[in-house]
Amino acid sequence: MQAFYADHFVLPLPAGHRFPMPKYQLLRERLAGELPGVRLGQAPAASDGELALVHAPAYIEAIAHGTLPVLAQREIGFPWSPAMAERARRSVGATVMAARIALGLVPGVRPEGLAANLAGGTHHAYAGKGGGFCVFNDAAVAARLMQAEWARRHRQARQPLQVAVIDLDVHQGNGTASIFTSDASVFTLSLHGEKNFPFRKEASDLDVELPDGCLDAPYLQALEHALDELDRRFEPGLVLFLAGADPYEGDRLGRLSLSFDGLEARDRRVFDWAWQRRIPLAFSMAGGYGNNIDETVQVQVNTYRVALEYWRRWQSAG
Repeated sequence: MQAFYADHFVLPLPAGHRFPMPKYQLLRERLAGELPGVRLGQAPAASDGELALVHAPAYIEAIAHGTLPVLAQREIGFPWSPAMAERARRSVGATVMAARIALGLVPGVRPEGLAANLAGGTHHAYAGKGGGFCVFNDAAVAARLMQAEWARRHRQARQPLQVAVIDLDVHQGNGTASIFTSDASVFTLSLHGEKNFPFRKEASDLDVELPDGCLDAPYLQALEHALDELDRRFEPGLVLFLAGADPYEGDRLGRLSLSFDGLEARDRRVFDWAWQRRIPLAFSMAGGYGNNIDETVQVQVNTYRVALEYWRRWQSAG
């Protein structure tokens, strides 16, 4: 299974910054050592043209040159640096490549059905601004770009590629919801903490709000109902899955109480839902702010272990 990384672009964060930047390298090292079935590759950078499918040109330019107003930069939560700008492009590029491989849009490469981004899930980025540690919206750019590339490949298609964003980060995907608010070809599903960030939420196609302290059983029941509703209302040709580690009970910012087993069951249900319908799926890691960074990484390693099972099913099916 192919997975893309960009952890060699390290943001120079000030001492005491709460964003756990080391988790990306730790995840890559764990995957390389424990799951040889994951093929690791460096993420390419998304181009200005690809980013402009979603983001305002002036915003892209400001990120490239570090000219955002101070308050706008503060809303992102990272100080500007060349590494920040480059990493943001490559985080998008990783999800784009994962989606291409899943769909079979890489020339000469057969569809693999499933591929991944070791980072990504930057769902708080809007068309013209960032926020919540998110600069560019990787899922939104990947959705729009895959629709364009798929349309070129399938010129006789009667409708655009339908894309479902299944966002299981603990925080609502407000930027993604805003970007696709009037786009019937993209279905946004967000299962998140009701009282958690962002405190001003947008309207996804389907929002499921959960109380603080939510445990495994009610979470999984809510997910089952949400997937049933998605099934009734939409027929995707691609799933973009944000597999956030932050619903974990040991997360500093999560406020939910899912166990390792609960999160693994969550991942298995999403992968199984897509597999049963033979829908290609690209996934990203999204949030994770554990009190113990090793526990965040363990949640993510578990996601990859489950994903590999379903990737092998795709390969066996031909």
